[in-house]
Amino acid sequence: MRHIYRCPLRWADMDAYGHVNNVVFLRYLEEARIDFLFRPDKDFRQGSVVARHEIDYKRQLVHRHEPVDIELWITEVRAASFTLAYEVKDGDRIYVRASTVVVPYDFETQRPRRITAEEREFLREYMDDGGPGDEGGTRDRDEEEAVAV
Repeated sequence: MRHIYRCPLRWADMDAYGHVNNVVFLRYLEEARIDFLFRPDKDFRQGSVVARHEIDYKRQLVHRHEPVDIELWITEVRAASFTLAYEVKDGDRIYVRASTVVVPYDFETQRPRRITAEEREFLREYMDDGGPGDEGGTRDRDEEEAVAV
């Protein structure tokens, strides 16, 4: 299953070349990630931090009044991290493919923490191999395989 976020484009998102600036896409991904993780029924309010971003720009996105779709899914769940994959797109037209490694974090102790059973169950609902063109695939590693925190 995938989470879909309809992301509005803002006039200020454009750069001097008339398209959405590359840095703005990271904000779009953040909006989709927050929409996914912080919901009334399921959330990661215990804390999490971004450990890594990867982003591939496929084509220009120019300002328009219609929002762009961001599809988000989980490709890997480890004991103390998980990986989100994204496509910023209109139908079959893909503007960006990206991934983010998120680490659950205990801000009181200032240390990473393990994913709870409830969080793991929620993340597993969104495991997806990414479909055509995705070299990755999904992985759910058992606690024993993951790096100790």
